[in-house]
Amino acid sequence: MATTADFRNGLCLVHNNDLYTIVEFQHVKPGKGGAFVRTKLKSLNTGKVIENTFNAGVKITTARIERRPHQFLYKDDLGYHMMDSNTFEQIAIEESKIDAPEFLTDGQQVDVIVHDETGNIIGAELPPFVEMTVTYTEPGLKGDTATNTTKPATLETGAVIQVPLFINQDERIKVDTRTKSYSERVK
Repeated sequence: MATTADFRNGLCLVHNNDLYTIVEFQHVKPGKGGAFVRTKLKSLNTGKVIENTFNAGVKITTARIERRPHQFLYKDDLGYHMMDSNTFEQIAIEESKIDAPEFLTDGQQVDVIVHDETGNIIGAELPPFVEMTVTYTEPGLKGDTATNTTKPATLETGAVIQVPLFINQDERIKVDTRTKSYSERVK
C-alpha cells in the first residue's frame, strides 16, 4: 500500500481492477478545500490513457512489475519472438503489446515488462533512442536548411518518419521511439 505522496512517473498501481502506470501527475492545493492529485494513467493491458483525480493522502495499491532484458529474434504469425538474455528462454509477444514495433531490428535489446505476481507479460519497451539507416529519401537541396522543413524518409525496417531536408540516403540517424520522430544525425 502507498499513498498519493508516493506518486512518481512510471509507478504501477491497481485501479478499477486494471494495471495502470502513472504517465503524469500534479499535486494541487487550491485556496479553498482539500488538496488533490491530478493524474494521467496509462493502462498496461489496453494502452488507453485516462485522467483521474485522487484526494491527497488516499491509499492506493501498487503493483509489482519486473523489467527483464530480452533480445529480439524474428517476427512470424505468432508474433514477435524474444529471447531472455539471462536464461535464453524464448517467448512470443503480440504486436499490440510492443511500444514501437516498427523500429525493431534483429538482435535489438528490449525490456519485457512482466507482472510479478501473476507472471503475465504486460508489454515490451524499446530503448528511448535507436540508431537506424535511411534506405530512401528524396535528395535535399544545398542551402535549404534555414527553415524547419521536413521530408519523409524510409528506414531500414520500412518505417517512414519525417526528417530534416539535410538528411540523405544511407545516413545513420537517431530515432526517438517514444515520439516516433527524428532526433539527430549519428556521427
